[in-house]
Amino acid sequence: QGQLVESGGGSVQAGGSLRLSCAASGYPFSSDCMGWFRQAPGKEREEVATFDDGTTTYADSVKGRFTISKDNAKNTLYLQMNSLIPEDTAMYYCAAQKYTDLSCTYSLGRSDLVYWGRGTQVTVSS
Repeated sequence: QGQLVESGGGSVQAGGSLRLSCAASGYPFSSDCMGWFRQAPGKEREEVATFDDGTTTYADSVKGRFTISKDNAKNTLYLQMNSLIPEDTAMYYCAAQKYTDLSCTYSLGRSDLVYWGRGTQVTVSS
């Protein structure tokens, strides 16, 4: 059974940094389509950043502060988060495309078309 395991979350003060990791194991991980999502209490899950075979996209709210990257040798996706603000407080999840014959954008837009990790909590205090 394949799985995605996030780590690196924690509690930081505003202006601080965290680096999230998402390690994939247990299944062929050839997809280069992955993403980071987050969900704050009482809010819907939102896409934070995506990685599509080297092409990256970011939500407007994190542009210039967050960087997504992937280490294929380690089967690990990263999210470097700098200049954190309280509004970044959320549970962060990584996702990986299930079906590589579909477009990356389409897959990441459908929760049933990706594998999900269990999440890692990020809390930013002012």
